[in-house]
Amino acid sequence: MTTTHTWIDEITMEELDRDPNPIYERLRREAPVAYVPAIGMHVVATRELCLQITQDSETWSTVIAPSGGRTFGTGTVLDSNGERHRKLREWIDPQLRPAAVDSYVEALVRPQARSILERIEELGAVDIQEAYFAPVSVRAVGDLMGLRNVPSETLVRWFQTLALSYGNAEVDENGEFAHAEPFEAGDRIKEEIVATVDPLLDHWTRNPDHTLISHWLHDGMPEGQVRERSEIYPNIYVFLLGALQEPGHVMTTTLAGLLQHPDQLERVVDDPDLLPRAVNEGARWVAPIWSAAVKVANREVTVGGVDLPAGTPVILAYGSANRDETVWANPDAYDVDRPVMPHLAFGAGKHACAGTYLGTAIVRIALEELFETIPNIEPDPDRTPSFWGWTFRGPQGLHVRWEV
Repeated sequence: MTTTHTWIDEITMEELDRDPNPIYERLRREAPVAYVPAIGMHVVATRELCLQITQDSETWSTVIAPSGGRTFGTGTVLDSNGERHRKLREWIDPQLRPAAVDSYVEALVRPQARSILERIEELGAVDIQEAYFAPVSVRAVGDLMGLRNVPSETLVRWFQTLALSYGNAEVDENGEFAHAEPFEAGDRIKEEIVATVDPLLDHWTRNPDHTLISHWLHDGMPEGQVRERSEIYPNIYVFLLGALQEPGHVMTTTLAGLLQHPDQLERVVDDPDLLPRAVNEGARWVAPIWSAAVKVANREVTVGGVDLPAGTPVILAYGSANRDETVWANPDAYDVDRPVMPHLAFGAGKHACAGTYLGTAIVRIALEELFETIPNIEPDPDRTPSFWGWTFRGPQGLHVRWEV
């Protein structure tokens, strides 16, 4: 299949991973629905069309991207629809709802954040993503899941390898995956995860507790029965990738945006009530789940002037939708004073991210503690941050300094 715009045929995964924004800015103008050969699917680039698709569950079913299916397997919350999806959310959602999160998130995050900051505040300069944001994120979510004895470094390695596997979307001229190694690395990590978690599942089967995975085993099951591990593990992989990685990415992105505007940073440091706006803008500015949601047409349909046969998959670029010029003025800029409007960083519709409230709370608390402990934080002028990724996007480190 070829496009009507020859420049689209020349898009490469390397370009998308390096910086998808210029490419998608042009797609929004010229071809908001377009087949991209390097991906092997149609992409949807505008906010209006992404929302139209997510809100029409009769026409569109949710599926997992081919690289995601290869990484996670089937039966996840990402590729389920209808009654199957509803039942999955019944045992995945309860501990992630706002009232539940409010009951535990302070004790889960704040002591850990303070402990890490005590170790780094005398250093005067760090990669804040590596030294603080990633450890806070993985420790909070890992402990909630029940992985308290798994070192933070291991959790980071797990989600980074799964992310590379999921993001291994490039296909060749025959529509086959172009690279095998990221999937093979992901397979090795999954074997390691199973070897680590299987004994915990044995324990929780006999001794249920309040950890997330224990709830997944038992909630809604007849007395004396637990869910099959074949149902649990694919969703553990989803959670390890999305929930461990994304709060840390949003923390780093938000701080990176604020550091570009010292006046905005000063105001947020002085007034913590501005933090929710700052975090919301960070998630809009660089959506952590940039282009991972896939839908498939249940019938022949026309979208954005493009006729799509039944069975056509499309990938929704939420990161592009969040920079739609018809919605946001100067969308490429971070601006804490931007009027708050609903964005798509965490999806929309029935498959919106179940962990949005938890993730946002983790980000807020981590930044509150950072600004309380190191209010004079500033960027390292010799280490400009760079962002990477098309499926999942975030900074590759953020070097900062402060006077001690």
